[in-house]
Amino acid sequence: MTPAATRRACLQRQPIRTRRAGVQRGATAVEFALVFPLFFMILYAIITFSLILVAQQNLTMAAEEGARAALNWQSNTSLQTALTNRGNAACAAAKLVAAKLVQSAQCTPSSSTCGPGGAMQCVNVLLTYNYQANPIVPILPLLGIVVPKSLSSTATVQLNPENIQ
Repeated sequence: MTPAATRRACLQRQPIRTRRAGVQRGATAVEFALVFPLFFMILYAIITFSLILVAQQNLTMAAEEGARAALNWQSNTSLQTALTNRGNAACAAAKLVAAKLVQSAQCTPSSSTCGPGGAMQCVNVLLTYNYQANPIVPILPLLGIVVPKSLSSTATVQLNPENIQ
């Protein structure tokens, strides 16, 4: 082939490439528009459930610290008063430990007999957080199905009745 024939062949092929490029010009934008919402939902779900896990861990830590605080002696006049005062001190300590994520957590102390033969007293600390009313991040419509309505954690400490009063 002569150089002129080669040049003509190249010029004849070039418009075909240009036409194909023109047809494909908006395909990337359309593909991105179709795939982006899926990737965004996945990323948002990962962030949401990570923060829920952090809040649950914070509730667990606060309940455990509250239970440890129930071991401290409180002024009292009877066994029941001592258990009530220790439960209230446990809730006060638990609320101090709770981070800003779960600041509105509700604490419920309770006491009961426990141990072998019911010879011991237990103080229970229950922390609950209404996640539906106070979400950490706004809940997207499809995530509302799988996001928990509330988070809770409980911790128990066993006390010897001889050492309570």
